[in-house]
Amino acid sequence: MKKIVFTGGGTAGHVYPIIALLPYFKDYEIHYIGTSGIEKDIVSKFSNIIFHEIPAVKLVRKLTLKNLLIPFKLWSSIRKAKKILKEISPNVIFSKGGFVAVPVVIAGQKLGVPIVSHESDLSMGLANKIILKRCNAMCTTFLETTKGRKKCVYTGQPIRQELLDGIACNIKNKFSNNNPVVLVIGGSLGSKFINDKIEDALEDLLSSYNVIHITGKGNSNDIKRENYIQLEYSNNLQDYYACADVVIARAGSGVINELLCLRKPMLLIPLSKKCSRGDQIENAKLFEKLKYAEVIFEEDYSKELLLKKLDLLIKNKEIYKQNMKKSGINNSNAKIVEIIEKYEKKSI
Repeated sequence: MKKIVFTGGGTAGHVYPIIALLPYFKDYEIHYIGTSGIEKDIVSKFSNIIFHEIPAVKLVRKLTLKNLLIPFKLWSSIRKAKKILKEISPNVIFSKGGFVAVPVVIAGQKLGVPIVSHESDLSMGLANKIILKRCNAMCTTFLETTKGRKKCVYTGQPIRQELLDGIACNIKNKFSNNNPVVLVIGGSLGSKFINDKIEDALEDLLSSYNVIHITGKGNSNDIKRENYIQLEYSNNLQDYYACADVVIARAGSGVINELLCLRKPMLLIPLSKKCSRGDQIENAKLFEKLKYAEVIFEEDYSKELLLKKLDLLIKNKEIYKQNMKKSGINNSNAKIVEIIEKYEKKSI
């Protein structure tokens, strides 16, 4: 039986694209190398995946003595990953990037295992810059990311098939009117900034819209209002997606490309540079330029601007949908699997 190793983690955005590819590897022995973080929590729910844990090595983006330990921790993680890979003897490694994947990719290269990676964001993060030098090919979500990089192949973002098969009436029948439905989602861990702003604007929002608010685990404030649904997490996100007329979200590549496939007009509030390297800002600016979305930057936020942008999206939602349809973007899973299979080999 052929064997594949998946790696990547740190956020759900690194893990769910891998989950989207699993149905294509039913005839493989599937392994996942990650840390004790969110990737372990998600992957442990799948009985057909063998999980292997290695120590985490993460760069802290500020001056700190902890960064001096990175070379030693990285060496330890590479050594552990190399031992695991020797035991598995995989045909191919698929990396979703992030600090979790770096030692696995380095170890895999040393052992001569073919490696295919994926970059979700418009600009490449530090981990994938390191991985790019060591992999056979890197798939990208955005065409612009491939420019000047021979190993990069434009494929789009892996999307879980179930997200495209939602049933709107499963949620819509919970509302007492036919007002447009606004879905608010802040990522797998939620967004305090967005949660606070929605709570503050809730009275105004409910005067015109029905609101679904997915707060993220541990962020519920138990507000009870007619035509307002609040939940921390959803196991049937596809139904909430299907029900929504517009979506308020951060601008992580995973969620915005899911919404692009679903042709859902979106209001993006990207994570500020104070808390990130600015990748969400770049993603949001591109989607705004392509007229798939409206954008509010955190430093420009006001309740009035939120309501104005939502009104614009609702009034012109068919135009946004047509723009997204013209993109030609659909589920990219099969294309990515084709590239993985191109590089796999019989054994180490």
